[in-house]
This record gives sequence, structure tokens and C-alpha cells, in this order.
Amino acid sequence: MHSVSAAHHRRYVYGILMAAIGSMLFSGKAVLIKFAYADGANAETLIALRMLMAFPMFCGIYWWHSRKSVMSPLTWLDRGKLIGLGFLGYFLSSYVDFLGLQYISVGLERIVLYLTPTIVLLISYFVLQKPISRLQWYALVVGYLGVIIVFIQDASSSGIRAWLGMILVFSSACFYAIYMIGAGEMVKRIGSVRLVFYASSASAVFSITQSLLYNPSAIFEQLPQIYWLSLLNASLCTVIPMLMIMVSINRIGSPLVAQAGILGPVSTIFMGYLFLAEPITWMQISGMSLVIAAMWLLVRNNPESKKSSDKNKSDDFDGAEPLN
Repeated sequence: MHSVSAAHHRRYVYGILMAAIGSMLFSGKAVLIKFAYADGANAETLIALRMLMAFPMFCGIYWWHSRKSVMSPLTWLDRGKLIGLGFLGYFLSSYVDFLGLQYISVGLERIVLYLTPTIVLLISYFVLQKPISRLQWYALVVGYLGVIIVFIQDASSSGIRAWLGMILVFSSACFYAIYMIGAGEMVKRIGSVRLVFYASSASAVFSITQSLLYNPSAIFEQLPQIYWLSLLNASLCTVIPMLMIMVSINRIGSPLVAQAGILGPVSTIFMGYLFLAEPITWMQISGMSLVIAAMWLLVRNNPESKKSSDKNKSDDFDGAEPLN
């Protein structure tokens, strides 16, 4: 009995650690993009390089998963939906996020993206006619108040550029929220690994096509450090954290993983300070604290999230949500 309890405790601790580290690694994407912009790269080339380098890794994951799982065949309608989800959640959402990072701090970018669950909630309320509790409304108000506080700091130093960056990154969060709603329906039928593989494959095609149309030779003419930054972005800040989040959801459930994700915006603010010399102010910390408190309330009081932690977990990937 003691050994079973100890094994369960280790599983829980490892799950929390993987969720926390995965969230922090994924948040480092913004810092790498800022470095690449400083070296003269543009958003079109960066997203193409990211997806081009991540694609073989996704193929390897899909191949490994297909060896141990029996997968039902996909219909042409399924494939069409997956291409649409890949365009919306992996390509368009990422692209406008990359564009927005040209104008705002990495701390504000991560905090705005952290609001994605609130956008899902609002879409579910206004479009899908799902009810929102009074506590959830309070959490929404607190969360957006926190973003406004952090935005005021950026706007005071960047002016109109902060408005443009805020609109772009918030649009990214909206696109990804729509993707999450669509993906939530499909992942139950086809599994998260196949969804990620097909969506990322579609995104790679869209990203590379866009870059070739924008500048056919740009992918091949970058400075060496741009390629290294893109490789780090594709591996350390995309595929690896995605795997860590997937495994941690299997171990401890999505509600706890979402709570561990709080470290994402916190780590981003400190990475911005350490690597990009972005200031940390009490206004920024106050706004971030409000956003984190709001997201914590939403996760703690979401019945669907609580149910998801108890569902069947047949392998290390079932039930995991893909990352943008």
C-alpha cells in the first residue's frame, strides 16, 4: 500500500513539474522571436522556419504513436476540418501573434494570450448559448482589468504601437479560442496526436507558401543565428513543451495543468527583464496578478474541466490539447 501511494505521489509531482516546465519553455518563444527581429528577420520568414523545422518532429511523434495505437480511418470531411483548424489555430493565430510581438513587450503578449480561456467562455456564451455563472463573470472582469493595467504601461512608452500590438495579439487569442472550440469536438473522435499532426502539417504548408509568396528566397538567405533561433523555437519552445503538456495532462488532468500554466506569464515577464532589458514595474506585477487570479478562479470553478480529469487515459497522449 505504501509503495502504491509513493508511486502515485511521484506521478503527481512529475506531472506538475512537466506542466510547469512546459509552460515556461513555451513562453520562451516570444523572447526568441524578439531576438530574431533584432537580427533583421520578419514574421513571415520566422513562422515558416518554425513550422518547417517542427514538421519532421511532429512526423516522428505521429509515427511513434501510430505504432502503438489503432486509429480509425479519417473521412474527407475530417481532413477538411483538420486543414481548417490548422489554418486558424496553428497558422493564422501564430502569424498575427508574431506580428504583434513587433510592437509590445513579451510580458504583455503572454498575459493577453493567457486570456484565451475567457474568450472561449464568451464565445460559448454568446454563440453556443452556454450559461456563465456569476463567479465566472467576476473572473472575466478581473482578468480584463489586469490586462488593461499592464497595457497602460506599454502604451505609456510605445504609444500607438502598443495599440497595434495589443489588437494583433488579442486577435491571435481569439483565433486560437475558436480553434480550441473546434478541436475540442474533433479530438474526442480522432485523438490529440492525429489532430496535432494534421493541423501542424497544414500550418507548415500555409506558412511556407506565404513566405515564398512574400519573398521566394528569404528562407534561404537568413543569418546563421536566425536558423539557430528558429530551431530552438521549433524544438525547445514548441514540440518539447507540447509533449510535456500532453504527458502531464495524462498524469494529473487538465485542471491542474492549467493551474501550473500560471508560471507561463510569470516566467515571460522575468525572461523579458533578463534577456531583453524590459522593465518590471509594480503596475505590471499588479495587472499580471489580477489576470492569474481570474484564470485560477475560472479553472477551479469549471465543471467541464473537473470532469476531464477523470476521463479514460489509455496512453500518454489521450486527452491532451495541442498548443499553438
